[in-house]
Amino acid sequence: MNARNFPKVNACRTELTNTSREAAVRKLFGSSSIFLTPELKCDRPDLRGNFVIKEKANTHYQAGKEAVIQLQFEKAVSCFSKAIILQPDQTQLYVERAEVYLQLCDFNSATLDYKHACYLEPQTKTHFHRLAFIYYLQGQCLCDQGMFLDALESFAKATELKPKFKPYHMRSLACLTALGRYSDCIRLVTKWLKTDPPSADLFTLRARLYHQINQAALCYYDLKAALRLNPGCADALSLLEEMKEAAECSRQQAVSKAVEGELTDALSKITTAVEKNPEKAQYYLFRGIIYCRLKDFIAAIEDLVLAVELCDAGTECFEREKPDNSNSLEEDAQAQLVLTYNDFAVHCFSQGFYSEAIMLLTKAIHEQRDESGLFINRGDCFLKQEEWLFALADYQQAEELDPQNRSIWFRLASIHNTLGLHSFGKLNFQDAVDKFSLAIKYQPGMAQYYGNRAKAHTRMHKMEEAKLDALSALILGPTNDELLRLFPGCSLSDIISSATAQTVKAQLMEQTQMWKLAGRPASRLSDKLQRMALQHDTDSQSETASQSSLSVENVETKLKPCVSPHDLLSSKEQVTEAVRKVLHQRQSLYHTGPRLSPLRLAEASEAALCAAKHPYAWRNFRGLGLNC
Repeated sequence: MNARNFPKVNACRTELTNTSREAAVRKLFGSSSIFLTPELKCDRPDLRGNFVIKEKANTHYQAGKEAVIQLQFEKAVSCFSKAIILQPDQTQLYVERAEVYLQLCDFNSATLDYKHACYLEPQTKTHFHRLAFIYYLQGQCLCDQGMFLDALESFAKATELKPKFKPYHMRSLACLTALGRYSDCIRLVTKWLKTDPPSADLFTLRARLYHQINQAALCYYDLKAALRLNPGCADALSLLEEMKEAAECSRQQAVSKAVEGELTDALSKITTAVEKNPEKAQYYLFRGIIYCRLKDFIAAIEDLVLAVELCDAGTECFEREKPDNSNSLEEDAQAQLVLTYNDFAVHCFSQGFYSEAIMLLTKAIHEQRDESGLFINRGDCFLKQEEWLFALADYQQAEELDPQNRSIWFRLASIHNTLGLHSFGKLNFQDAVDKFSLAIKYQPGMAQYYGNRAKAHTRMHKMEEAKLDALSALILGPTNDELLRLFPGCSLSDIISSATAQTVKAQLMEQTQMWKLAGRPASRLSDKLQRMALQHDTDSQSETASQSSLSVENVETKLKPCVSPHDLLSSKEQVTEAVRKVLHQRQSLYHTGPRLSPLRLAEASEAALCAAKHPYAWRNFRGLGLNC
């Protein structure tokens, strides 16, 4: 059979099959068209399933709307629910039912319906905003019931849906505050200040939050920032005034504690005052003084530097006008800073840290160049380090500032004597004589210097000058037997009673009297720097010949501070007693004059006793003595 005839045969078979099927259906069901195919049914739109469902859903929807108008919300919910069952993809049905749930205060059901609406129409922002509002209402109701944690969760959801709407953030802040989570509140407000334009209200709000957690300094600076943006902000002005009053009250309490000697409590009170008013130079000055008395010199220096800077910047008042007493306050802060540098240097000196003491005294001198006590102290530190020329330069500078200060003369005499010993050791006898002469000029009542010069004259074969110096040394301190070699065959009494000795004695008395009239008995510093001197044990020691020696070791002993590392007291009571003794039972720092009269047996015996303790010798001075 030809293959071309196959399609015709298939078409005929299809027609016969359809005809036979229709005939079979009509034979079984007669005229009923229920089981007929759509092609065989007649066209009746009212009988289509989707049309029927839509009409029925619309009927339920209209019934729900009527129920809402009549305030029959339960019936409306039932109607809208039936409509949703029939047409679950209609967004408006969910929206209407959510609004009815909202009228019934069923927030959870309302949020579920709006979530479904947002899922069906994600491009419609109105649904998201309405959902955020429902979360807001739910959070507000929970907040009114005191359920702040649950309310915070609802407000947080509302904020996520509408992040730029500030009232939702504010309600979250209110819940955090009610929960006592002030740190989270501060972070939230700080975030607003970074993202939004700064405002006085936000700074004031954060200041109040800082005030709640006792961060007084940060509160103060936020209040200042708020007033810069709005000088008339009443809330900021009120809180700032309250903080200033509290700071002044704490300062007065600190003063009372300091007067009572309770320095630790005073420090705590003045620290509170500083935190509540951190731009008050007077508070930093007072706290620096307390730190200094507690030997916390680093903290004291930091506070005093801040006090000076605040005085310079003129930030004592809000209108940027310097108060009338700002100059005197700045002078007090500057003077106290110098005192603290000096006290710190004295502490380092007593511990043997001479380089650190020199550095601190250099800073003090940079701040105040017209105070001789600073140069004296630095010269003592240089002397401890055997930097003789630097020490001499500082002593000379101190003499220029205070030419009548005997303590400076004593040091100049000691350093010239030391330099003379160095020259003597190098066999430079003329230079040694010049140095010993300068030492005698600054302290004519010291027998040791005359004896040294006599030795130098002897090595230069100037016997007449050597004998005169030996007579002076024997008159001032008749204990040096080596000088008697210049007078062979003569006893000490014969030498002192000779006519030449009487002439020398008269000259010595005249020189000593003129020296006493030309100088002051002790260093008198300025009123603000009366505590600026190292403990000058050297003054009294250098006036007594029997307690002196030519060796470098004894020169160092004369510069020993009042409190040595070996004498440090271990307990607080011992320290207090020692300080009281130093302040109120000080010994005289100078001697009234040379011992010229042989009738003063008490002083002569005392000098002999001291000489026995410290035997006078011309050898074994580490290469710096008189090797003869």
